[in-house]
Amino acid sequence: MTDSELIADRRRVRRSRSFWRAAAILLGVGVVAVAVGRTDLAREYSPYVAELRVAGMILEDQTRLEALEETMSRHSAKALLVRIDSPGGTVVGGESLFRTLREIAAEKPVVAVMGEMAASGGYMVALGADRIFAREGTITGSIGVILQTTEITGLLEKLGVSAEAIKSAPLKASPSPFERLTPDARAATQGLVDDMYAMFVDMVADRRGLDADKAKTLADGRVYTGRQAVANGLVDAIGGVNEARAWLEEKGVSADLPLREIRVWREEDWLGGLARAGIRAVFGKTYLPERLTLDGLVAVWHPDLRIR
Repeated sequence: MTDSELIADRRRVRRSRSFWRAAAILLGVGVVAVAVGRTDLAREYSPYVAELRVAGMILEDQTRLEALEETMSRHSAKALLVRIDSPGGTVVGGESLFRTLREIAAEKPVVAVMGEMAASGGYMVALGADRIFAREGTITGSIGVILQTTEITGLLEKLGVSAEAIKSAPLKASPSPFERLTPDARAATQGLVDDMYAMFVDMVADRRGLDADKAKTLADGRVYTGRQAVANGLVDAIGGVNEARAWLEEKGVSADLPLREIRVWREEDWLGGLARAGIRAVFGKTYLPERLTLDGLVAVWHPDLRIR
């Protein structure tokens, strides 16, 4: 064999080796992909208990509702555990979650576990569960509705500034910080708050099996500890996730099933996310950004109550 033939033969061997190496790599990747796919498929269809975390201010969140409904429509999701740590939020935000939980509860067991706080709108969400657990030191209750406004006409007068509004009717855009609250506007606003409050009280009476007078007495806006809430019939028992899983087992949902959190994926406005990150970096954990978004009727409680 000549030198040129020998060189050509070696090149063929190298090309052949490169081909089979590439084929082996592709085969390995394929095997891994199939294995992962089978694992994901098995995970998707194996039974589990879904977990929904409700934290911070509760606003109406269609993305969260859709993720919750989609997850609980799966046969593999055998029950729903709702973990709540919230001072409340908008009335509609709490109501939409409450009603979604009731729809799910018609098909599968739903249990709520209260954390440090499940007040006002947070308690409204808990009412959607079949069973409510709280820690002894949980802050809950604060059953009520509030609409806050600020009137700055006196300040504007001192600054020599006047505000004018051309309205279609006297009650349009009332209450407003730029005009004094008239008796008619106050009465109309109070009627709005009273109607939403009546809805909240009806929820409490219906879900907790209380008569109307008892529910209204408990719904005077005060907060309760977990122990007080149990004594008053607003919460079923003291406990946490373990106690909730034990209750689900009584309903036929094995305590050995894995707990899988429902992930809510959304494309967040990058500027808003950056602003919130900056505020947290400067001030630590705060509800300020969410509170600034609240407009209209809210059900929220947020003093800073700590053991020092």
